[in-house]
Amino acid sequence: MSGSPLVLAIQERLRDAGFTDLPTPFKVAGVEFAFTGAMRGRGGRALDLVLLVDTTTGDFGDRDGGRVRQRVEALSRALDVTGSRYVVTAVLAGAVLAEGIEALSETCRVLLVEGVNLDDQGKPADDTAKRQLDDRIRVLLPLTLPMPVVEPQNGSGPAMDQLIRALPADTDIALVNALIAASSDGEQAVTDAVASVINDAFQSSPEEEQS
Repeated sequence: MSGSPLVLAIQERLRDAGFTDLPTPFKVAGVEFAFTGAMRGRGGRALDLVLLVDTTTGDFGDRDGGRVRQRVEALSRALDVTGSRYVVTAVLAGAVLAEGIEALSETCRVLLVEGVNLDDQGKPADDTAKRQLDDRIRVLLPLTLPMPVVEPQNGSGPAMDQLIRALPADTDIALVNALIAASSDGEQAVTDAVASVINDAFQSSPEEEQS
């Protein structure tokens, strides 16, 4: 099902961020699960599974916090049975559910998206609305850095330059550069980059082995 205009706006934004739609309902461990929408990340976010819960239309009992929690918990158990490493995020689009959200947050990451002003085409109406939508799903989006707002000669500059200047003098710049390069691909990419740099650091060169 397509869901409300807010759900469609969320899906479009996540597609722009590299997520792809999964067919619903879908099966895990032989059990069928129905959600308004489901999306999967790519690249560094390949283990992100996003479930869209439409509290506006209430499809699949989505206005009932208890039913939503039971469905997500059942999916979580099915993923455990299959040995899946998916990180599940439930995006609640619309009004806050009356119950079950605290318990739901013990099972998966929960994001609430409400109060975003959409135009007659179902898109964020203006830049403020775009920022509001991004802010509510920020954890799923690639890391972006703000453009410089002041000149370097005034003691500031681009955000990344400020970060590098603030680091201790003995900071491993190779590590910093590796983390910055990996940050746009998600949490797993950053973790892999750190592991790679640490692994390289522990590999002795032939000269070191001979000494």
